[in-house]
Amino acid sequence: MQRVTLEQAYPGIAFRRRTRNWWARLTRVPPECVHLETEQAWMATLVPDTLYLRGKPVRRGERQEVPRPEVSLCRDCLLGVLDAELSAYSGRVVAFEPDADSFTQYFFVATPDFAAAGLKPDVAGAIEQRLAEPGGGCKHCSRSAVWLWLGRDEVASLDEVDRIQRAPGRRLCAEHGAARLCGALAASHEANLFYVNVPYGEAGAYVWI
Repeated sequence: MQRVTLEQAYPGIAFRRRTRNWWARLTRVPPECVHLETEQAWMATLVPDTLYLRGKPVRRGERQEVPRPEVSLCRDCLLGVLDAELSAYSGRVVAFEPDADSFTQYFFVATPDFAAAGLKPDVAGAIEQRLAEPGGGCKHCSRSAVWLWLGRDEVASLDEVDRIQRAPGRRLCAEHGAARLCGALAASHEANLFYVNVPYGEAGAYVWI
């Protein structure tokens, strides 16, 4: 299978040499950005083109044939990748603000994968309802809103189906949606995220566990 190099997949990010040698590959240690040498309070494992369905990794998105490699990144490096990916994504998004004190995964699920990804039918239905609503205009600019951001003060967990259906949220364009999501992650002083991916498909939701 053709492979994408780290330099091709993540231009501008430098990786620790000891995490990209043959021993690291043999022991399946993902490459780490150089900042994790000294900054370990905040780190995340980015698997950009993979979704876990019923516990098994499945390739998703435009890079199904040649997916980008899994990497471990500091907060700044992760947010640099996410901001670019989210701003360029043209689909509809419902994004739930994560609990900064307890979340360990933050990932995107497209609507066709809701059931296989483990979303309960009533939760999936509520999110699909919100995705089908007219977006209107962005709260911060004149562009069309394709994001609905649901803060934790409105929806604290995915068990709150009624709140998912009724919470006003913030209607945002892709650029301001990306900024809001990245801002929420940046506000967390410590984190150890085992799984983060990027959007794919035509519409979906960012959820946390």
